[in-house]
Amino acid sequence: MNLTCPVCECGEFQKPHNANECFQKGENYRLGVGGVSQDSVQAVEWYRKAAEQGHSEAQYGLGNMYYLGKGVSENFTNAAEWYHKAAEQGHSEAQCSLGVLYYDGEGVSQNPIEAVEWYRKAAAQGLSQAQFLLGCMYYNGEGVSKNLTEAAEWCRKAAEQGLSTAQYNLGIMYKNGKGVSENFTKAAEWYRKAAEQGHSEAQCELGFMYYKGKGVSKNFTEAVKWYRKAAEQEYSRAQCFLGIMYQSGRGVSENPTEAVEWYRKAAEQENSNAQYFLGHMYHYGKGVSEDFTEAAEWYRKAAEQGHSEAQKALQKLK
Repeated sequence: MNLTCPVCECGEFQKPHNANECFQKGENYRLGVGGVSQDSVQAVEWYRKAAEQGHSEAQYGLGNMYYLGKGVSENFTNAAEWYHKAAEQGHSEAQCSLGVLYYDGEGVSQNPIEAVEWYRKAAAQGLSQAQFLLGCMYYNGEGVSKNLTEAAEWCRKAAEQGLSTAQYNLGIMYKNGKGVSENFTKAAEWYRKAAEQGHSEAQCELGFMYYKGKGVSKNFTEAVKWYRKAAEQEYSRAQCFLGIMYQSGRGVSENPTEAVEWYRKAAEQENSNAQYFLGHMYHYGKGVSEDFTEAAEWYRKAAEQGHSEAQKALQKLK
């Protein structure tokens, strides 16, 4: 009988790789660390070796590679299979990812009830993203009976862990009195927490609170500061608001030319208010040369989105 042992290319005996070693090799290849170059194909191979031994982190990692199409062809069905294996072992991120697949109907039949169940399992383990998503399901009444109080509670759990999206949404709930008592001060506090992490929509909302003096003292300079942070991230609503501040000279020196530039940035992103304001600037020659053709074009774009003031302005030009 000829007994052989596995050998590597140099002829030396190979030691069997345990699951942890395989997983770590997969991580090294995925990230390009540990003395190896980044190689998604190799990462997949090593993840697979560990995953087939029941390593939950590797199963989750392999699911991600299939989901993202890295090192393998994108395949949501295979992603779901590997997420499921890891999820059944209690891997919270896999549980959340599997919930997302059930919600979107990718790789599995769309099933919001299943999505809720997997979100709940991950949320119970303290995963902030799952807590937020579970809150969204309660808020919208998807896969579970609508319950704004439950929605706020799950959103709060995620927000308290620092998830900016949850902080922003909790701010909205306080502003609108949904699931919690209306409280502009708390709304501003949660917007600020998200805004300080770079959340553009929260930055814009915080700017608006300063503009209106709701939950904070009215301060146009602060409003401009937060609008600008969001506008520089290409958030069209903030770009439009910043244009208004430059046009009116609130919080900044009046500068119609600068106003036009910010209106244009937002208008090109199909923001109907900005399209209307840009049309107005061309109509009356503010910050740009008077141009009725351009004015009509921007009014028309806004009017086609149902902007009533633009529709009226367009009629006046005819």
